[in-house]
Amino acid sequence: MDIKNNLINIEKSIPKDVKLVAVSKYKPIEMLQEAYEAGIRDFGENKVQELQDKYDKFHKDVKWHFIGHLQTNKVKYIVGKVNLIHSLDSVKLLNELEKNYKNKDIIADVLIQINIGREENKYGILEEELISLIEEVEKCSFVKVKGLMAILPKGDEVSNREYFKRMYKIWSDMKAKNFKNITMEILSMGMSNDYKIAIEEGANMVRVGQGIFGKRD
Repeated sequence: MDIKNNLINIEKSIPKDVKLVAVSKYKPIEMLQEAYEAGIRDFGENKVQELQDKYDKFHKDVKWHFIGHLQTNKVKYIVGKVNLIHSLDSVKLLNELEKNYKNKDIIADVLIQINIGREENKYGILEEELISLIEEVEKCSFVKVKGLMAILPKGDEVSNREYFKRMYKIWSDMKAKNFKNITMEILSMGMSNDYKIAIEEGANMVRVGQGIFGKRD
């Protein structure tokens, strides 16, 4: 099955109010072009160098999402190139974003990444650290938090659903409060194998790679 047909099938299963991000990491421009021709404009990358290369070579109307762990020393390379950073996970990174985006006088739109499974080998803040990070965001002028993102531990449908429910509760609780620089518009969770469950549990942005482009080379 080709990329166009994959996308047709996926888009049939996604409500209109859910944003599909095509995870294009490690995929060549030719494959991104097929997705582009099928109507995709939101692409997700997790390596700064690869995003830079594709940004320079690909269509200018594309919205790039940075979905990987962002090292502070790489922030300067993506300023002005990324529509949404999904992986704010520390005060150190927040301060680096604020500094670099201030230098260019533009706003960084970001999601806070929650380590919902409390996995030691995963990035993201723990749930109980969220308020203290939000308090730091409120001091910023060039970083705006648009919502939350999570990557789940490997599990089955039952455990995935529980994590998605937990994320939705955290997101809803934050949405009900008034914070400076923070609007909980986006809940980014769900990937190729579990995006349908994520949507059932409240996700309004899903990140699909393998389901569109096939297995990673």
